[in-house]
Amino acid sequence: MSELVTLEEIRAAQQRLAGVAVRTPLYRVERARLRMKKIAEPEFDIYIKAESEQPIGSFKLRGAYNMVAQLSPEALRRGVITYSSGNHAQGVAYAARALGAKAVIVMPDNTPEIKKAATKALGAEIVIVGPASSERQAKAEELAAQFGYTVIPPYDDAAIIAGQATCALEILEQLPSVDLILAPVSGGGLLAGSSAAVKLSAPSIQVWGAEPELAADAKESFDTKRMVQWPAEKTTRTIGDGLRTQSLGALNFEHVMAYVDGIVAVSEDEILSAMNVMLTATKLVPEPSGAVALAAALYHAHEMPKVRKLAVILSGGNLEPQLRQTLEQR
Repeated sequence: MSELVTLEEIRAAQQRLAGVAVRTPLYRVERARLRMKKIAEPEFDIYIKAESEQPIGSFKLRGAYNMVAQLSPEALRRGVITYSSGNHAQGVAYAARALGAKAVIVMPDNTPEIKKAATKALGAEIVIVGPASSERQAKAEELAAQFGYTVIPPYDDAAIIAGQATCALEILEQLPSVDLILAPVSGGGLLAGSSAAVKLSAPSIQVWGAEPELAADAKESFDTKRMVQWPAEKTTRTIGDGLRTQSLGALNFEHVMAYVDGIVAVSEDEILSAMNVMLTATKLVPEPSGAVALAAALYHAHEMPKVRKLAVILSGGNLEPQLRQTLEQR
């Protein structure tokens, strides 16, 4: 067992992020609007934590900045590198620019163009590799060894987990009466951090993860109590490009097993439906990965405990314009 993130570390991350990450709003979903979309009305109130309103359009700024901000001046001078399909890339690029460091990002060749463009606009250098998460990690580690960059991993690090945990800490402050928090899960940084923040602050509150059925390695890992890895040709099938990681991180898995109450898997149609609900019933803009938690709330509540108030994390809003247009015409 590695050392799990403490509440003190999470609160220190919250202080570090003050004035950098936005304290994003928590929006209540109007039930009447769900009826208009012909969605079965839930027996609980749904609240959406809009991390799409961060400066980079996703929660990833929290963990990335928390880690980069703790580097020494010498490490910042040498620069940082990461491997990411897009949102963590922007988080690292944003943090590096704010702190005066060079950023190099290793991205898969199937990264949406909107995320590539946004990362370049933040001043980062991009290196393209194949679709496997293992491939981009290997390339980043190779370049770090060659040029002396500090690797800022997307999820498997205590500083990253502590930074992501601040999102759930805010939910507890904004809605103390929440009964259950749903977070999307891929590598597990957000779910690990959210569950730690909640269980160390208010252990009676449930924390669940949600992921696509086509990339459900985290659910299998949770259910079997052993970390499994799915091949890239399986996980890349999902439209949720931010959730295509092949396995949980090792430290993330330990947090998940210690604090998480369950994980549900959603279909591609359910993801698209949840995106449409957000776009047309709430006016929030989700990317596919960002709508997975709402899909779980709308279509898989029977798999979770009965609650009165449920909060879902809209993890990101970097949506391709063409897909948005298609969804709004549904």
